Amino acid sequence: MRNRYLDLLRFLAIVRVVVYHVTGWATLTLLFPAMSVMFALAGSLMAASLRRSGGPAVGRRLRRLLPSLWVLAAVFVPAMLLTGLPLSPRVLLWLFPVVDPPANGWGALALSPIWYLRDYLWFVLASPVALWLYRRAPLPTLVAPYLLLATIEFDLYSNAPVVARHFGLYFGAWLLGFAHQDGTLRRLGNRVLWPVVLVLATVGGTWLVTHPGPRGYDLNDNPFGNALWSAAFILVLLGRGPAGAQWIDRSPVFGRVVTVFNRRALTVYLWHMAFVVALTPLVDVVGWSHQDPIGLAIRVALVFLLVGLVTALVGWVEDVAAGRRPELLPGGPRPRPAGSVVPEQRRRPVEDGTGVSVGSP
Repeated sequence: MRNRYLDLLRFLAIVRVVVYHVTGWATLTLLFPAMSVMFALAGSLMAASLRRSGGPAVGRRLRRLLPSLWVLAAVFVPAMLLTGLPLSPRVLLWLFPVVDPPANGWGALALSPIWYLRDYLWFVLASPVALWLYRRAPLPTLVAPYLLLATIEFDLYSNAPVVARHFGLYFGAWLLGFAHQDGTLRRLGNRVLWPVVLVLATVGGTWLVTHPGPRGYDLNDNPFGNALWSAAFILVLLGRGPAGAQWIDRSPVFGRVVTVFNRRALTVYLWHMAFVVALTPLVDVVGWSHQDPIGLAIRVALVFLLVGLVTALVGWVEDVAAGRRPELLPGGPRPRPAGSVVPEQRRRPVEDGTGVSVGSP
């Protein structure tokens, strides 16, 4: 049975990413460090997969990740080639982006979310070894990415490659997902968890305030502050969050929305920035400045509408990649074979221990 609390976190993270890219509001990164949360959730799922099936989980995870990228590349790579992108063997990186694949001017911005897949690929490939290390030395393994980031940020490791920087920035969140999956975060007593959260938030927040970036207090401009602030956030969300959130499905509409965003998370993430870029000229034509709340609301709505349309067209690829029956709109009632009979005990609601009737699992 799916953990709807984790589904809710993923839904909030994706929505926050889209809204941030439309509005540019730096405060959103502080209120909800979405990318680190997404990596933590992915790390938890990866640890669960490795625990169930070992090494083959890596191949299955890549199989679920890459087809959506290939659909995006099938549309945008020819368009970039026709508008000035040189044809070279590096174009093949769009099939497996272990480093940033080539892009021309407009494509580099419209397809900028590709870095997430690059990092995701590296983290998936590193997970079997990382999980082996984590099981034998949990604390040193958890701390290692943050030490790597510190050596880079304080110029002890100069000219570090982008992949190393992002391992320092986001792999710590991925490993906190490991700690969530094995129950370590929940087993931490309040005397340990809350002081750690306080120290991380204080040091990270102080670093952010004293080292503002070009966009002010935007986490994306401050890797060291980002990593510490996000770690504190994840410890609270996953260490003290509820075990589930079945209340989501008491509203059929909201429950369906959360399900759709989770089943189509990759499609929404990969495509949304292209629509943000495409709608940007409207700022000059219509006068929708970032200080105009109505204009911003319209732009956000338009981006979600366009993302919804492309998701309906190609989102089913995520179903195929996951080995599910393709659906136009995920989360609907599952059809039963003709002539099948639902047992009486399955039709009755069951009590969840609080007097509330819920559907049977």
